[in-house]
Amino acid sequence: MERRLLCDRMERKMEENTVRDVETGSETGGEDALVGNVNKLMVSPPGYSGAPRKGHLLFDACFESGNLGRVDYISEFEFDLFIRPDTCNPRFRVWFNFTVENVRETQRVIFNVVNFSKTKSLYRDGMSPVIKSTSRPKWQRLPAKNVYYYRCPDHRRNYVMSFAFCFDREDDVYHFAYCYPYTYSRLQHYLASLERRNLPYLQREQLGLSVQQRRLDLLTITNTAEHLDPEREKKLVFLTSRVHPGESPASFICQGVIDFLVSQHPVAQILRDHVIFKIVPMLNPDGVYLGNYRCSLMGFDLNRHWQDPSPWAQPTLHAVKQLIVQMNQDPRVSLEFYIDVHAHSTMLNGFMYGNVFEDEERVQRQAVFPRLLCQNAPDFSFHYLKPSAAAAAAAAQHNHGKLPLVATKSAFQQGNSHCSRAEWSDSEWKLFHTLPKTASYSIADTLKPKIDWTFFLFCYSHLQLCDDFE
Repeated sequence: MERRLLCDRMERKMEENTVRDVETGSETGGEDALVGNVNKLMVSPPGYSGAPRKGHLLFDACFESGNLGRVDYISEFEFDLFIRPDTCNPRFRVWFNFTVENVRETQRVIFNVVNFSKTKSLYRDGMSPVIKSTSRPKWQRLPAKNVYYYRCPDHRRNYVMSFAFCFDREDDVYHFAYCYPYTYSRLQHYLASLERRNLPYLQREQLGLSVQQRRLDLLTITNTAEHLDPEREKKLVFLTSRVHPGESPASFICQGVIDFLVSQHPVAQILRDHVIFKIVPMLNPDGVYLGNYRCSLMGFDLNRHWQDPSPWAQPTLHAVKQLIVQMNQDPRVSLEFYIDVHAHSTMLNGFMYGNVFEDEERVQRQAVFPRLLCQNAPDFSFHYLKPSAAAAAAAAQHNHGKLPLVATKSAFQQGNSHCSRAEWSDSEWKLFHTLPKTASYSIADTLKPKIDWTFFLFCYSHLQLCDDFE
């Protein structure tokens, strides 16, 4: 009850701070305005009164995963846009997701996103925002030549991302976003469609609820057919994603892995016979729904709270950690991998964060999986593999069988469990040996490397861990 009252108070505060409603015309100023999203904000020239005209842009971000905190009119052709910080945490301002309507045909504008919290960005390397409209509902990248990322003296030398755009259809609603959105509702529709297939080797269950009472889903994928030896120990792979809500490519990767594991591909069938896959597709459903970049509803970076997650403040982490510890202590299964899928805002391609070991054999063992990925998946770079000394130090504080402080950067203190963080670039650019640095591809193409991703998870298990595979 107390948690629900807190959620209600926070939602009311966000509504009270919504910037300038189109019906009332009221406007709040200063940084407090960035607590909530703009809600049907009509931006007219200063001093203008009367009915809005075509070309007086109407901005909105009051929808699922939306984010836009303020809009400043600079001129008829230029607007400054302010990202709303994560709820209860002003440090993080990266994700944006908003719509624009009431445009004039052939109207040309420049949008300046002026308050990024990061100095480095893939916008420096050719990434560009994505756009769709009501008549063209498929997301696509803006031309990179129209996007500029620079340090701006007019905004306290903060880094600004400016992009030029020409509206071409007056009746369209235009939708702009930092990267391809993947919402909580989209995940729920996808999981419901999987359930309707009644696959005998797929089980969906509710592992818990978020602070705002959204589902924390757990998928179990394994073959329980009678021809398998029930006494035979099964290997367990635990995969999570979307602990940081603004890292939407992680959800596309995770969905691709699930699609492959439930398919009739011969390798998928062998995997299901010998491995139990536990998958939590969205660790931070509240943050995703609210349009945060890194934090939960209450302003926590959940990836920094693995050591002692609160069942009240971080209920999703608490539920996942309890399950992993339980699985690790189950003598009937062997927990081989824990992989947490992220997306990276400053580096190209896919790569992994590894662990720091004093034992040279473990150092080499943990490199086998990334090496296989690098050799067989053109979207993966082994030379980006990074060890994490901080994570190893955190892991040293824990006893065998307990989850380390930062789950994605450290390993279980004893045994053969491997704990890794897989990062995927926000830009989906290929950067691998002979591929040119500027070779980009569409979001549909990102499904292709995911099959390799899971296939070589099987290969690694075959080479290193599962000697009893036939």
